[in-house]
Amino acid sequence: MKLIFEGHDERYTVEQSLLNLFPGELPVYGPVQPEDDTWAYVGYREKDEFFTVKVDLTYRGKNALRYFGGRHSGTEYEREGQRRHAIGACFFLAAWEFQKAPPPWGMLTGVRPDKLATQALTEGKTPEEARALLERDYYVTPERAALAAETGLAAFETAGRLGPRDIAVYIGVPFCPTRCVYCSFVSQSVEKSLSLVEPYVEALTAEIAAGGRMVREHGFRVRALYMGGGTPTTLTADQLDRVLTVFEDAFGPALDACDEITVEAGRPDTITAEKLSVLKDHGVHRVSVNPQTMEDHVLRAIGRRHSPGDIETAMELVAKTGFRHVNMDLIAGLPEDTAEGFRRSLDRCLRFGTDNITVHTLSLKKGSRILTEGLSIPGPEAVGQMLDAAGPLLREAGHRPYYLYRQKYMSGSFENIGWSRPGGACLYNIYIMSELCSILSFGAGGSTKMVDPVLKSRRIQRVFNPKYPKEYMERPEKLLANQTAFAAFYDRGESGENRA
Repeated sequence: MKLIFEGHDERYTVEQSLLNLFPGELPVYGPVQPEDDTWAYVGYREKDEFFTVKVDLTYRGKNALRYFGGRHSGTEYEREGQRRHAIGACFFLAAWEFQKAPPPWGMLTGVRPDKLATQALTEGKTPEEARALLERDYYVTPERAALAAETGLAAFETAGRLGPRDIAVYIGVPFCPTRCVYCSFVSQSVEKSLSLVEPYVEALTAEIAAGGRMVREHGFRVRALYMGGGTPTTLTADQLDRVLTVFEDAFGPALDACDEITVEAGRPDTITAEKLSVLKDHGVHRVSVNPQTMEDHVLRAIGRRHSPGDIETAMELVAKTGFRHVNMDLIAGLPEDTAEGFRRSLDRCLRFGTDNITVHTLSLKKGSRILTEGLSIPGPEAVGQMLDAAGPLLREAGHRPYYLYRQKYMSGSFENIGWSRPGGACLYNIYIMSELCSILSFGAGGSTKMVDPVLKSRRIQRVFNPKYPKEYMERPEKLLANQTAFAAFYDRGESGENRA
């Protein structure tokens, strides 16, 4: 779509809305030519304290014209936000006329739509007022606004229990038995990279040991550990034991307030009684077994080498080991799946009695085999049916939504939602998705996020570990530099340099 701006340069706002509302259209710039049948003029004008936005949008020869006006107020920073919102809203309203159904999240394009609800609650509004704000100002559908109000409330309540030096820790293990067709994460197939695993564990434990010293020296408290990937249980029982032992020894008293330790045991073909025993001995509270589907033909379509029966066997082992919490993941929109098949998968997961179920929407990631091989997937309408059926079933089983997030290129522009029974919520998921505290990451591809404990909504910095395992193992100086940056971020905050 050709874009023409006048009176502003809000490219990011318009481009994100364009990509969300017109999948397949890419932004280009330049004057409209007579042969162009898809373009948008986005104009912005100010006079005194008033502003007006005009969007003249033509899509495949059909035209929509919209205006949006208002009055500026507040600081320059606040006025900038008002301008951005007005331009985004006007473009959305014009584009809405070309949509087959109301976009579930309205004009919102970001990863964390419920942050608006959390912010409203922080300002003293009620959950009902937060919900109404999302519907009125951002055109979110009533169903999604209600979801955001619920998960926003969970984040608001969780934030109140965090101190200024409270952090969470992530340990990444970028290996899997095989690569699923929907995956684009930096993970290595163990069968192709077995020689990398042991030296990777050596490098990982060295990084954790150094990080633990930094955490103790600077007085941080770890409130949650999440070990993910990849699939951490591709490691042997001995390797898992070494990683967790080094973590415990290195962090020591910094773990005194740690409320939860979660390990993704994702693939049932990596789960053994010996590995689960190691996790239990190290005080792991929660394991995540992620079938993604319980339909045998869908498992084959996504490249899994296990059966639904293997998942049931793994869940029996998990139950016998006696973890406090168990999570299971499902994905709506997988190749070869149907609304009926997805419901059967959810029914089977609920029968296991797990207190935590995460329902993901398929995200069409660049580099995934779904895109590179052109695999057939359910359409947005079918994905919507899957998600619409999931909510009532989960609520009937005693689950409530406690966190949500969105990704680019999701089927139907829906969302991922974590559901749990009372007391079963994974705090790490709330911390990271609502950006409530800093996340110190270890391992290849790790993204350390530093969140100012006072200005949480405005002061966030990131540093990244080397992306690939081999590069990660060869650059220990980068890992130490990231830890130094983490400590310095807090030192600057205490001296006032992070304050607005």
